[in-house]
Amino acid sequence: MEDLLRVGVIANTHGVHGEVKVFPTTDDMTRFKKLKEVLLDTGKELKPLKITGVKFFKNMAILKFDGIDNINDIEKYKGKDLLITRDQAVPLKKDEFFICDLIGCQVVTENGDEVGELTEVLQTAANDVFLVQGKEKKEILIPYIDDCVKNVSIEEKKVTVVLLPGMAD
Repeated sequence: MEDLLRVGVIANTHGVHGEVKVFPTTDDMTRFKKLKEVLLDTGKELKPLKITGVKFFKNMAILKFDGIDNINDIEKYKGKDLLITRDQAVPLKKDEFFICDLIGCQVVTENGDEVGELTEVLQTAANDVFLVQGKEKKEILIPYIDDCVKNVSIEEKKVTVVLLPGMAD
């Protein structure tokens, strides 16, 4: 399991006083109001940033960080991830998982036949879809619905599925 979770990506600057527009990668955008600090992944280091202001505009959070008062101080971080530690994460409900914990899980059928490795989770309006790298590099899309996904064990890094007709063909 990863110790750091991504909550957003700096999309752009906002104004000239060091504020940034952040595209949230968390289910609850209002989550930023409760956060006191995030870690900025600069590509070379993790830089702790204290959040001093939070506003919302459309699908973005607008954040202000302590000590960053100029557009030039933050502009170089466009496209960079904002991370939190796992202990800052919201508690998960039953049958909820962090996407980063699902990546790398082995996917098997109820009979124990190997399907492949879960490499990505696509989030759609209807439901999430697991992208599985199957045998011979074939990609298999499995919707995260009760008919298809029977069990997820993060501890075992294993997802048990039922492949409906046509899924693996």
